[in-house]
Amino acid sequence: MSERSLPKALAYIEIAAYILAAWSFFVLFLEPIISFYVNYRLVENFTALANIFLLSLTILKRLSLGKISEHRIIIISDLVMLFVGTMLMIYQAKFVIFFLLIRQTYFILQYFLFRSFEGKIYKLIISNPPVSFMASFIAVILIGAVFLMMPGSSVNKQVTPFLDALFTSTSATCVTGLAVFDTGTYFSPFGQMVILILIQLGGLGIMTVSTAFALILGQRLTLKLENVMQNVIGETSSINLFELLKNIVLVTIIIESIGAVLLYFSFSQYYEPLQAVYYSVFHSVSAFCNAGFSLQADSFIGFSKNVNITFTITSLIILGGIGFAVLIDLHRYFFGKNKNRRLTLHTKLVLSTTGVLLGSAFLLFFLAEYSVTMKGFTFGHRILASWFQSVTTRTAGFNTINTGALSKSSILITMVLMFIGASPGSTGGGIKTSTFAILILTVRSLLGGKRELTVYNRKIAASNFKEAVSLIVVSAGIIFTIVILLMMVDAHSFDKIVFEAISAFGTVGLSMGITAELSAWGKLLITILMYVGRIGPLTLIYAFATRKIQGRIWYAEEKIAIG
Repeated sequence: MSERSLPKALAYIEIAAYILAAWSFFVLFLEPIISFYVNYRLVENFTALANIFLLSLTILKRLSLGKISEHRIIIISDLVMLFVGTMLMIYQAKFVIFFLLIRQTYFILQYFLFRSFEGKIYKLIISNPPVSFMASFIAVILIGAVFLMMPGSSVNKQVTPFLDALFTSTSATCVTGLAVFDTGTYFSPFGQMVILILIQLGGLGIMTVSTAFALILGQRLTLKLENVMQNVIGETSSINLFELLKNIVLVTIIIESIGAVLLYFSFSQYYEPLQAVYYSVFHSVSAFCNAGFSLQADSFIGFSKNVNITFTITSLIILGGIGFAVLIDLHRYFFGKNKNRRLTLHTKLVLSTTGVLLGSAFLLFFLAEYSVTMKGFTFGHRILASWFQSVTTRTAGFNTINTGALSKSSILITMVLMFIGASPGSTGGGIKTSTFAILILTVRSLLGGKRELTVYNRKIAASNFKEAVSLIVVSAGIIFTIVILLMMVDAHSFDKIVFEAISAFGTVGLSMGITAELSAWGKLLITILMYVGRIGPLTLIYAFATRKIQGRIWYAEEKIAIG
């Protein structure tokens, strides 16, 4: 075969691989329909062997091109995929199809984004960073839903309904924790790993991951994309994007690893070593990402007296909830070489607000639940339960007491805390602690007769006040709208519906027991609310707002009556 015909042959193989990928997708998810007409096992084995054959042909064609050094990484990865796929063929053909479908999905996405239409699709997406941020979340959610629909994702080897898979995928990617199925009993280890990966991606922020992906592929980042990255991980005065990405991943790995080791000391007392390791890693990632997914049906109620689990989980939640910018700033402050180091205003405001919220919530829960859900607890047990509840309520979604049995006062306290949520650039949702702090500072400034917002001898920009007010109003409006719609399609009580809606918006994951009982429309509304809560209402505003160039015109100022 001539040198000119080799690339052409490779292109034909690539087209055949895309067609086979589409067919493989149908084989995986349309088993009942295929089984009605033909022998499904025969089709399954044929499809698996066709995937292996086509991958072998692709490797041979790439080797025959002679440019091995240029395609070394692709060739090595394909060889690994071929070896693993062949080994899986001995076990079950379905896993071969799924495993090799992952490879094809990667190349299809790469072709669709960077090569088709001369890369115009990629340029169109990154030209509006908020839209690209939203689209990246939707893409991961849909891919996650497809994986969770697979028979291998459930213990009973059944195809999970699309709406339930979409709900679970959204809850995991948006690190919420609301679930229509019990994670530990309904989903198989494979399904649980899919959920864990979605949690990690959602916790880090899809924009962070997608930017890293673009860097790996050698794509040049635009200034707009860098600015959005700053908004995703928090405000910083200067930014070295690649260094920042490296720090974020490093911090995440270190904290989650330490958390897993600490949790293992407790889990090893109840489970076999391998299962204890798995439980430790899963819950450490889920806690740091503020996801609230647990492999225990009762979350951590069975461990409410365990001091190690209580303080390890709450520490992971706090570290994940204060934001990467704060973590990096704290590391620089305590371990930096600069002698004149100081904390940024953002860090001070986040830490002080977080501290006040934790202390206030701890005291309120201790008093409100003393003779309700904590009735019969020892004093030390009440301290542990109150502390855990004060931490997890704002964004994590774990619980050591029965949420459905909370007193009315605690329900109201929980709703307020869930609405506030975590801090900017963190793994949590809500309107954020800094927004709440600006609101309180505004009231203090008004009562003190001051015209400007000041804190820690610094003046807060007027634009921050406008953004804070806009965020609160839009967030309240979104929740109000969804609550009205939920009351139209579901017959649950008002407090349970409002609780569920705020929990979804704040990506908290606490529920009063109605999640699995929601109607199809109710699940869809909560899914939308989880998505909007994770990306943030301001992202929606910036994505669809039209920026008009205005002339330098000053209007006459006039006051109106307030209150």
